[in-house]
Amino acid sequence: METPSTPAGTDRGSGARRRELLDVRTIYAEEAALALPRGQQVLARWPGAQVVEVPSVQRIPAVHGDEANVGRWVRTKTEVLALGVRKTLTARRNERSANWIAPSTANGCAMACSYCYVPRHKGYANPITVYANIDEVVGYLQRHVTRQGVKPAPDQCDPSAWVYDIGENSDASVDARVSDNVRDLVTAFAAMPTAKASFATKHVNRDLLGYDPRGRTRVRFSVMPEAVARVVDVRTDPVRERIAAVDDFVAAGYEVHLNLSPVIVGEGWLDGWAALLAELDDVLSPAAKAQAAAEVIFLTHNAGLHEVNLGWHPKGEDLLWRPDVQEAKRSGNGMENVRYRARWKAVWVQRLLDLVAERTPWLTVRYAF
Repeated sequence: METPSTPAGTDRGSGARRRELLDVRTIYAEEAALALPRGQQVLARWPGAQVVEVPSVQRIPAVHGDEANVGRWVRTKTEVLALGVRKTLTARRNERSANWIAPSTANGCAMACSYCYVPRHKGYANPITVYANIDEVVGYLQRHVTRQGVKPAPDQCDPSAWVYDIGENSDASVDARVSDNVRDLVTAFAAMPTAKASFATKHVNRDLLGYDPRGRTRVRFSVMPEAVARVVDVRTDPVRERIAAVDDFVAAGYEVHLNLSPVIVGEGWLDGWAALLAELDDVLSPAAKAQAAAEVIFLTHNAGLHEVNLGWHPKGEDLLWRPDVQEAKRSGNGMENVRYRARWKAVWVQRLLDLVAERTPWLTVRYAF
């Protein structure tokens, strides 16, 4: 069995990390996806994998509907892929991190952050689903950007460009291990003078340094205090490695921002953020600091995901599930979640913003919630 081929110039550490994240043995695939060039590319990267045709990758009984998969949470992420065709091409208004959420070219992740909102929709497993009709997605986005015209005024997303989040339901740095979808999107946005692609990531994929973004793709490295990340950021790259990669991505032509996310409140939480901000100030170059901005996002959790997590990673729930300081919240997507109690959260948000202003005055916070 083979893992994806390592492109010329990729460091050995990157290849080792690829093998650790993905050892695909089963690919559930829609017939239409198998007929497309991108579907064939995915199959060629794992020629030894068993291919199982399914009517739809949105709900695969053997994957999403089997309660026993909770105990195989990480193994499923490693060994299973789904390959489908994106049926609905719609850009959704956001106006927080981005102006628009682009149609997803992937869903799910090989990493296993225990607070991730994507599995809340899935059931008992959350492997990567990759959509093979990338040409349709790119064509739709090109037409959508053209219809917007020139951005009339600056906003919190960007001073001059329409920003499209291309990784709302996945981690694009990991998706780039599976297929060339991310490369195609970066290439497309490089030719769009009025728009930018954007995605958040917890994985340092140095293959992306060989792309040609021309300043039209924003990479948002998510960071949090290392002690907390070691518990809840399962299978991700260490925070220090994400920080160390910022300068390289800036030099490669990306705009690089930081997600201070999620902010998890507990004993000594503010001290942890003080240490992290000091590290950012010490490590990042003047060039990286000059173009940096941040999003501050406090934890939102979910009762259903809490129950799933108890089956595979209960230690993380000691930090995430805090009924003593949390309250019910209906999120913008209609889901019933829990968040920190509003009156306390307002105080905590301000304390962190004050700390950012003190320790990293060069870091503009685009929004905090």
